[in-house]
Amino acid sequence: MNRSGAEMILTALRKEGIDTLFGYPGGAVIPLFDVLYDARDVRLIMTRHEQAAVHAADGYARATGKTGVCIVTSGPGATNTITGLATARMDSVPLVLISGQVTRSLLGNDAFQEVDTLGITQPVTKHNFMVSERRDLPRIMKEAFYIASSGRPGPVVVDIPKDVQTEFLDDEYPESVSIRGYQPEPEVSPAAVQTLIEAVGKARKPLFFIGGGMVISEASEMFLHLLECWDVPCVTSLMGIGVLDSRHPLNLGMIGMHGSIAANKAVSECDLLIALGVRFADRSTGNTARFAPKARIAQVDIDPTSIGKNVRVDIPVVGSLRSVLGMILEKADRLEYNDWLEETRRFVADEHQLKQEMSRKGTRGPASESLPSPQEILRIVQDSFPEAVYVTEVGQNQMWAAQNLRFSRPRRWLTSGGLGTMGYGLPAAIGAKAAHPDLPTVVIAGDGSIQMNIQELATLVQEQIPLVVVILNNGYLGMVRQWQELFAGGRYASTCLHHAQGCERKCRPGMPCAQPGLDFAAIARAYGAEGFSVRNLADLKTACERARASNRPVIIDCAIDREANVWPIVAPGKGIDQMEYQGVSV
Repeated sequence: MNRSGAEMILTALRKEGIDTLFGYPGGAVIPLFDVLYDARDVRLIMTRHEQAAVHAADGYARATGKTGVCIVTSGPGATNTITGLATARMDSVPLVLISGQVTRSLLGNDAFQEVDTLGITQPVTKHNFMVSERRDLPRIMKEAFYIASSGRPGPVVVDIPKDVQTEFLDDEYPESVSIRGYQPEPEVSPAAVQTLIEAVGKARKPLFFIGGGMVISEASEMFLHLLECWDVPCVTSLMGIGVLDSRHPLNLGMIGMHGSIAANKAVSECDLLIALGVRFADRSTGNTARFAPKARIAQVDIDPTSIGKNVRVDIPVVGSLRSVLGMILEKADRLEYNDWLEETRRFVADEHQLKQEMSRKGTRGPASESLPSPQEILRIVQDSFPEAVYVTEVGQNQMWAAQNLRFSRPRRWLTSGGLGTMGYGLPAAIGAKAAHPDLPTVVIAGDGSIQMNIQELATLVQEQIPLVVVILNNGYLGMVRQWQELFAGGRYASTCLHHAQGCERKCRPGMPCAQPGLDFAAIARAYGAEGFSVRNLADLKTACERARASNRPVIIDCAIDREANVWPIVAPGKGIDQMEYQGVSV
């Protein structure tokens, strides 16, 4: 069929099952946007910034498991995507970014809005392409989707000059793809799997450690069968939340810097740690010299470069989790570890008792005693939206959400784990809600991070996307302030969001603040959304009820203690067995 390059791109999107796109137009992609203008079967959501378009495609991908797609123009349009691409790369999100480029005759001439998109995006993508010939376009589009979604997923950039988009050629979109030298799913070694099975049989205190790779591989049900066959307790990374029901008796919670005390203790006491789809990131391990000191470590991952990268690994198993779990389940015998399970139950009970004791002592100052705590707010929000997709920003809000929200299935918890991108939550929620319009979608944000992409309220209103944004408002860049309090002598340098030129003194711990903060409810209303300001739990319940009944975006701005901290915490350089809870070593 004779068609333009832009029409071939649309054909590729249809063949790959893409029904929702995110983007921002510009001169170098006018031909592509023109063919999308008449495409009734493909929804194009125009964000208000290119970074937000990438985050929205990212949220769509995480919520569905499908490849997210976004389209931007050349030059600043492409450079604005870097943070979004790096976010997706760190968290292994399948994504295809189509970027326009100046016409081929102008390449290398410093033309208007010309930039080396290939060179700039290479460090933050799984792969990238420049389409220099129209005849290569179908093959490259097919390869881009295949690379993005296979093996360890990641973002792929396809940079397409404007004249390639307008050039006509009689060709077809390929049905299959074969890339020489690219083996996204390595063959699993039966011997390695057998070694792992034997190690579990010999262990007295085995422990599963599950991460985001389990979500990506869609292997949660297989894992549950194995977990209950072996009766082995489990801990998760930040990205593994939701793989196992938060209320499952074998789930000890998240490990790491702000993980549960019980989970961190279990890692420190186990004699075999079975890691499934985790990278052993530094926020999970703490000081690696003290990580799982009594254990042999088995690591299963589809990416061979991830195995042994950050911690010593005694039993490496390379392969997809579905393949490996399938092989294990064929041979797995029912096992019992009653003494170990009783020990982990004591860890949980001790943590619960500690939290109750600390709660009775109280940590809020007189000026804050009437304000709800982040924990109370999150409990009421989840009671109001129990089956929602929850998307977080980054900072204290992210950690409070990870500690307090409960999930019964994967892909209901979306967060920027590896890069820690402030401004991720609101646009990612746009993608999640577009993917699941019948599911409530709730953003948990801080008053700092929400401002990174607050312009996307306009996208929500214009596209009639009704989601709920809950702001935990303390007037600070809270996580940075917490570190300044604990590790920098209480010098709150550039973290007070209320600080004004007229302030008499530098911010210090316990100092009252007379400066007003932003009125986020008024900002919401200015965009055409609904907004509520909340200072007590009764008002929060009312706001949640109204948000449930609304067909518009809603912001609920919740005032919290200005100096509330995330506990427990592992200090920099410490092991996860060296936690502090409200200043007390635990």
